[in-house]
Amino acid sequence: MHKNILKPDLKYIKITHFVIFTTIIVFFSCKNESSDFSGNISRIEGREININDSIAADQSIDDFVRPYREHIDKDLSTPLAYNPETLNKTDGELNTAIGNLMADIVMEQSAPVFRSRKESEIDAVLLNFGGIRAMMPKGDVTARTAYEVMPFENAIVVLELSGKKVREMIDYLVKRKTAHPISGIKLSLNSNGGLKEALIGGKQIEDGKNYFIATSDYLMNGGDNMNFFLNPVSVTPLDYRIRNAMIDYFTRTDTIQAVRDDRFVME
Repeated sequence: MHKNILKPDLKYIKITHFVIFTTIIVFFSCKNESSDFSGNISRIEGREININDSIAADQSIDDFVRPYREHIDKDLSTPLAYNPETLNKTDGELNTAIGNLMADIVMEQSAPVFRSRKESEIDAVLLNFGGIRAMMPKGDVTARTAYEVMPFENAIVVLELSGKKVREMIDYLVKRKTAHPISGIKLSLNSNGGLKEALIGGKQIEDGKNYFIATSDYLMNGGDNMNFFLNPVSVTPLDYRIRNAMIDYFTRTDTIQAVRDDRFVME
């Protein structure tokens, strides 16, 4: 089962300024005293107040927050696994080690949750290239690593798509030629960039079959123009954030094994 969501790192929450808006309303008298007054906005003025070192800190607030901040910092900084080499989303054209890792994590961590709810298997995973927001440096992997790579609150959902919709998904990937993280999908392009072969779970796509595709709730709603996800046959929310899936995977993994492979290649 997945774990409770970690709270954000309080020491990074910093208020730098606020703005006071003053609204000036000019009232115009009406023709008689029994009439209602109507107010018209004459102008709106704003004044920025910087919060800087000239404003003394409230020690009592800092004393109250400190133990919580230190506890969260300890949780986020505790080593969970080891990454033998730096992973960057720019290290490949059609598939990357970090993208493959993320998609495989979603597949592996989501499978038992989905199986318990639908008694079915996830056929494939598709995430988005833009959702990877940081590299994974060589060295210790922590919960903070997951927050840096995936800072969004994106949750995993499993969509049931028709064979036709899956073909639209494949067409999207072929046309975009972007290293969107995929798992359970194998695409091969010819030298002209056209589709040579597309497999789901190692098999040809069948028009009369429905497929279960795991993705994020952001993409489910057509994010990154992935409109093939709209109007699926069914939707199964897993109540499991991608970031939490990463943390759970790191917790039970000693050494990260992430590589570019042949899941999306061009001759």
